[in-house]
Amino acid sequence: MSHTLALAQLDNLRADLQQLAGQRLSNHAFSQAARAQGELLKTLPPRYGEVLLDLLDRLEAGALFTEESCSFSHGALVDALTQWAAKAEAALRTAAMRPA
Repeated sequence: MSHTLALAQLDNLRADLQQLAGQRLSNHAFSQAARAQGELLKTLPPRYGEVLLDLLDRLEAGALFTEESCSFSHGALVDALTQWAAKAEAALRTAAMRPA
Protein backbone atom coordinates (compact mmCIF):
# COMPACT_ATOMS: atom_id res chain seq x y z
CA MET A 1 0.00 0.00 0.00
CA SER A 2 2.78 2.46 0.83
CA HIS A 3 4.32 1.92 -2.62
CA THR A 4 0.97 2.72 -4.23
CA LEU A 5 0.67 5.96 -2.27
CA ALA A 6 4.32 6.80 -2.94
CA LEU A 7 3.76 6.32 -6.70
CA ALA A 8 0.65 8.52 -6.54
CA GLN A 9 2.67 11.21 -4.76
CA LEU A 10 5.38 10.87 -7.40
CA ASP A 11 2.74 11.39 -10.10
CA ASN A 12 1.63 14.55 -8.28
CA LEU A 13 5.22 15.73 -8.07
CA ARG A 14 5.69 15.14 -11.80
CA ALA A 15 2.53 17.12 -12.59
CA ASP A 16 3.84 19.97 -10.45
CA LEU A 17 7.21 19.65 -12.18
CA GLN A 18 5.53 20.19 -15.54
CA GLN A 19 3.89 23.30 -14.12
CA LEU A 20 7.27 24.48 -12.83
CA ALA A 21 8.93 23.83 -16.19
CA GLY A 22 6.24 25.90 -17.90
CA GLN A 23 6.66 28.60 -15.26
CA ARG A 24 3.03 28.20 -14.19
CA LEU A 25 4.16 27.28 -10.68
CA SER A 26 6.68 29.23 -8.64
CA ASN A 27 9.90 27.72 -7.35
CA HIS A 28 8.67 28.16 -3.79
CA ALA A 29 5.26 26.57 -4.44
CA PHE A 30 6.89 23.59 -6.16
CA SER A 31 9.38 23.18 -3.34
CA GLN A 32 6.63 23.27 -0.71
CA ALA A 33 4.58 20.69 -2.61
CA ALA A 34 7.59 18.41 -3.11
CA ARG A 35 8.55 18.57 0.56
CA ALA A 36 4.98 17.61 1.49
CA GLN A 37 5.21 14.23 -0.30
CA GLY A 38 5.96 12.43 2.96
CA GLU A 39 5.06 8.89 1.92
CA LEU A 40 7.20 9.18 -1.20
CA LEU A 41 10.22 10.35 0.78
CA LYS A 42 9.62 7.74 3.49
CA THR A 43 9.34 4.88 1.00
CA LEU A 44 12.45 5.72 -1.03
CA PRO A 45 15.96 4.98 0.25
CA PRO A 46 17.29 7.89 2.37
CA ARG A 47 19.72 9.06 -0.32
CA TYR A 48 16.81 9.98 -2.60
CA GLY A 49 15.45 12.34 0.03
CA GLU A 50 18.86 13.91 0.52
CA VAL A 51 19.27 14.54 -3.21
CA LEU A 52 15.74 15.90 -3.59
CA LEU A 53 16.14 18.27 -0.64
CA ASP A 54 19.45 19.51 -2.07
CA LEU A 55 17.81 20.19 -5.43
CA LEU A 56 14.89 21.97 -3.74
CA ASP A 57 17.28 24.11 -1.69
CA ARG A 58 19.07 25.11 -4.89
CA LEU A 59 15.75 25.83 -6.60
CA GLU A 60 14.63 28.08 -3.75
CA ALA A 61 17.98 29.87 -3.66
CA GLY A 62 17.74 30.34 -7.41
CA ALA A 63 14.45 32.18 -6.99
CA LEU A 64 16.57 35.18 -6.02
CA PHE A 65 17.76 35.42 -9.63
CA THR A 66 15.44 36.83 -12.25
CA GLU A 67 17.44 35.49 -15.19
CA GLU A 68 19.69 32.56 -15.95
CA SER A 69 23.05 33.17 -14.33
CA CYS A 70 26.31 31.30 -14.03
CA SER A 71 25.28 30.09 -10.58
CA PHE A 72 21.66 29.25 -11.37
CA SER A 73 19.92 27.66 -14.30
CA HIS A 74 16.22 27.07 -13.87
CA GLY A 75 16.23 24.70 -16.84
CA ALA A 76 19.12 22.66 -15.48
CA LEU A 77 17.39 22.26 -12.12
CA VAL A 78 14.13 21.23 -13.80
CA ASP A 79 16.12 18.68 -15.81
CA ALA A 80 17.80 17.38 -12.63
CA LEU A 81 14.42 17.10 -10.88
CA THR A 82 13.00 15.26 -13.89
CA GLN A 83 15.91 12.83 -13.78
CA TRP A 84 15.43 12.40 -10.02
CA ALA A 85 11.74 11.57 -10.58
CA ALA A 86 12.61 8.93 -13.19
CA LYS A 87 15.14 7.28 -10.88
CA ALA A 88 12.72 7.46 -7.96
CA GLU A 89 10.04 5.72 -10.00
CA ALA A 90 12.46 2.96 -11.00
CA ALA A 91 13.47 2.49 -7.36
CA LEU A 92 9.83 2.32 -6.22
CA ARG A 93 8.87 -0.16 -8.91
CA THR A 94 11.89 -2.36 -8.16
CA ALA A 95 11.13 -2.33 -4.44
CA ALA A 96 7.46 -3.14 -5.07
CA MET A 97 8.46 -6.27 -7.00
CA ARG A 98 10.58 -7.65 -4.17
CA PRO A 99 8.92 -10.21 -1.90
CA ALA A 100 7.99 -8.80 1.50
